[in-house]
Amino acid sequence: MDLDDRAVSFLLASDEPGVRYLVRTDLLGEAASSSELSALRESILSGPKASAVLDFENVSPYQKWRGAHWRLVSLIELGASPGHPAVIDAVEQVLDHWVDQRRSHPAPVIDGLARQHASQDGNALAVAVRMGLASDPRAVYLAEALCAWQWPDGGWNCDPRGTRRSSFHESLAPTWGLIEYHAATEEPRAEEAARRAAELFLDHHLFRTSTSGEVIHPSFAAFHWPPYWHYDVLQALRVLAPLGVLGDSRADDAFDLLARKRLKLGYWRSGGRWWRPPGAASGNVEAVDWGRTANEMITLNALRAIAARRTR
Repeated sequence: MDLDDRAVSFLLASDEPGVRYLVRTDLLGEAASSSELSALRESILSGPKASAVLDFENVSPYQKWRGAHWRLVSLIELGASPGHPAVIDAVEQVLDHWVDQRRSHPAPVIDGLARQHASQDGNALAVAVRMGLASDPRAVYLAEALCAWQWPDGGWNCDPRGTRRSSFHESLAPTWGLIEYHAATEEPRAEEAARRAAELFLDHHLFRTSTSGEVIHPSFAAFHWPPYWHYDVLQALRVLAPLGVLGDSRADDAFDLLARKRLKLGYWRSGGRWWRPPGAASGNVEAVDWGRTANEMITLNALRAIAARRTR
């Protein structure tokens, strides 16, 4: 697979400044420090999707998918930079929420394993770090808690029923948060924990059982945006790329899947949605329609995974 000029052109035509910025920096190698790219980044939060997501509602930070917890994950994945007052206020709310939750409701330990919804803390940690708060005591608290909760197989799980196998859904976001935290702080324990988690995913070829080799769950092989707390192969490639492990032969199946799902026009479509569009009457309603046919963020992340592998 290659980057494909058609897919790059498709993304460069986006009305979202964040998509265009990330294509030019992550795929085309343009210097983020240039005056043109700096100006483009400053405009990211004015994009139609970004500005709608930025319009935070007065609800609990974790309310799906309206709360600041979820909105911030989408904003930083669109390339939002630190400094916007509304973003900083939202990060403060999210950090306070999770630290208060964890201190008042410690993770239950069953059969020697901490049973916690670690995806919550992983997403919150990644957001805090990207917004320049890696040294904030609340971010440090979350990073240390994630390391303490990690299971012997390298992952995390909230299941109270006694299982001793980690959940891929609960393990990917903590891996992301710890990778971001290590990149900002060089904390060795965070890197060690992230690499142990990466081994868990790679030992399963990112989506196969360790026994029969069958696909663990159909949703793992379908690409989604936003993933929220759910696991899929593409999000795993996106998260693991900074560790430099995408050249590992155990990732071959994932890249083969990526190639098979690419459309003839060079881009990728959504394989499913965890959200409902604005105006829907039922739950899990999003601020924007992220796209179901030619999906910009799925295409961007697929191309970034390909680019990351080519450099290894």
